[in-house]
Amino acid sequence: MSMNFLINAAIPSPLYFSQQLNTTNRKPIRAPLRCSTNNGEVNDLSTIPSQIELGAQDNTGVSKEEFRSSSIEREMKNNDIWRLFKEAQRNILYLNKQRLDAVEELNKTNREKQLLLEKIEQLEVEKQAGLGKGNLSIFWELLLRIDSMVLTGMINSGEASNLRKLVFDYKVSVADLFADILPEGDADLLAELRRFGSGSKKNGFHIIHICTEMDPLVSIGSLASYVTGLSGALQRKGHLVEVILPKYACMNLDGVQGLREIKVECYSYFNGQLHANKIWIGVVSGIGVTFIQPLHYSSFFNRESVYGYSDDFERFTYFSRASLDYIVKSRKQPDVLHIHNWETAIVGPLFWDIFVKQGLEGTRILLSCHNLNSLCLEHPDKLALCGLDPARLHRPDRLQDNTKTHLVNILKGGVVYSNKVVIVSSMHSKSRIIRSLSHGLESTLAIHQDKLLVAPCGFDSSTWDPSNDKFLTENYCAEDMKGKTVCKVTLQQQLGLSKDASTIVVGCIFSDVSEVFLENLKAVVRGANVRGIQFVFTGTNKLPSASRALVSFQEELKDGIVIFVDSYDDALLHLIFSGSDIILCHSFHDPVLQVALKALKYGAAPIAVTSSDIEFRHFAEFDHESTRFSRFISSTFGNISLSQALEEIKNNPLSWKRKIKDAMLQDFSWDADCNDIHISAYTAIKNL
Repeated sequence: MSMNFLINAAIPSPLYFSQQLNTTNRKPIRAPLRCSTNNGEVNDLSTIPSQIELGAQDNTGVSKEEFRSSSIEREMKNNDIWRLFKEAQRNILYLNKQRLDAVEELNKTNREKQLLLEKIEQLEVEKQAGLGKGNLSIFWELLLRIDSMVLTGMINSGEASNLRKLVFDYKVSVADLFADILPEGDADLLAELRRFGSGSKKNGFHIIHICTEMDPLVSIGSLASYVTGLSGALQRKGHLVEVILPKYACMNLDGVQGLREIKVECYSYFNGQLHANKIWIGVVSGIGVTFIQPLHYSSFFNRESVYGYSDDFERFTYFSRASLDYIVKSRKQPDVLHIHNWETAIVGPLFWDIFVKQGLEGTRILLSCHNLNSLCLEHPDKLALCGLDPARLHRPDRLQDNTKTHLVNILKGGVVYSNKVVIVSSMHSKSRIIRSLSHGLESTLAIHQDKLLVAPCGFDSSTWDPSNDKFLTENYCAEDMKGKTVCKVTLQQQLGLSKDASTIVVGCIFSDVSEVFLENLKAVVRGANVRGIQFVFTGTNKLPSASRALVSFQEELKDGIVIFVDSYDDALLHLIFSGSDIILCHSFHDPVLQVALKALKYGAAPIAVTSSDIEFRHFAEFDHESTRFSRFISSTFGNISLSQALEEIKNNPLSWKRKIKDAMLQDFSWDADCNDIHISAYTAIKNL
């Protein structure tokens, strides 16, 4: 019922008022003639003389004077009627407006209440995880302030170590106790810390990442999400993790909380001299981060890109040495220095040849390799830039390259000088990596195979979880899949596809489209009966060449219904995962996009389209050294093609649903295997 109808129904007619006012006078007097104009005004025609008024008397014997007197009386009453009517109408309109305002205010209150409930729910989840974001920021600011006290000479290394243990072991308590005093000076804060206690038993590891990427500050490859994801998972397990990064000019600092410069110059050795660096500190995703900014060599990181320069060895060697000089000056005593790829692999020989005797006797080194194909070969004399002895290191059992023996291999040096080496690969076993994927390091990896571990990448389950995904029309889980059907229909509607929950939807998400990938994709799709299947292709960035190729491919698939989304949309990406039955993957090992991992979580079967994964299917399930993810994929979706998957969905739906449910119940996030393997590696090297 419309509002106008409600208003009109509530307003009495003028006749009603006329009847009320004339109950005491019921003479049979003709009502005045009136009509309405287009603008709603009423013309009173009662003053026009009629045939009756022209005579002295009418048939009833009423004189002209009496008739006029009666007309005036009627006119006054009618005016009163219209005045009352208009006043009543204004009052009712006002009341209706008040009612609508009240309804809007109620809706606003309900929305605010819902937002408040969601915030309370979020805070409760964070509380159950150990710390809220606010507490984590306070916790890390306390630790970074202790670093500042050491650098300015206020406290010595022993007291700094005790204070760090105090903050770490009582992080929940100190976050509450020291929130108000943080704005005060270092002297007041130190006095309060000393009053609080003198230390406690340390329960977790203290790990420092020395690296060149971290999500969301600077993300070029898989290293960025690995550092952030693993660090967060380790902290949720009760370990203290911090990160040291170069302060790039191209870095996005929007995600840094409490960014500030420590007003003490920190010197580091390079090319025969000591050089000053600015030290910046802040908190990123609940993780304490230190940024090193060279002053004399300011051009090293004041560039448009992170990698790809002829002096990359000098740039990252400078950063590696400066990181160790900073750790020593700040009197940190971490359990593990976690270094990454060739860019910080030089930390290994630097640590054991120069720094281990400078208060770091209890520290050990772990190297993670994301790409064994990137080695960094340099002339041995360049090692002297950071203070290393070229003659001592240019040997077959140390840094000398296995093939080009006149050069040193920086990544090889990291392998040799690290206590443990973690190779990040979701699909390949240690034996296959040594045998086929070592890129000239086969003999080195074979010699050091006892310290090699293989760890899968993970994904952020706090962002990618259909049971609490804020982008989805309706949430769902393995035990209740109704929401997935709703999400499919929403996806179809949003993309202009016919809305039918029984139609099979195949998604494909990619970051790049090479000719090889496109040909593999065509072969996979052409080999299946795609009649009536809905395909949704999208990229994570705008790729003009890919757009043209996929539009051409779209025209070829006449039996299927193909939608190509030529723009990245985060909400749509979540909807594609939730609304698809199958997700075509560039590869099962996808450390950047993590498509296969997310597909499993959202109840979509990952089907690989690259030839390397097709080869993998024939032997991975028999290799017990492979990761849990690799073994699971090989026993489920790794051995089937798109054609076989479509046939199973149509012909054996109950079996398919059981397989999907089992996949959704698996945990392949950063908190699972990846985290466990690293904790076991840290434990092993601390026991050496």
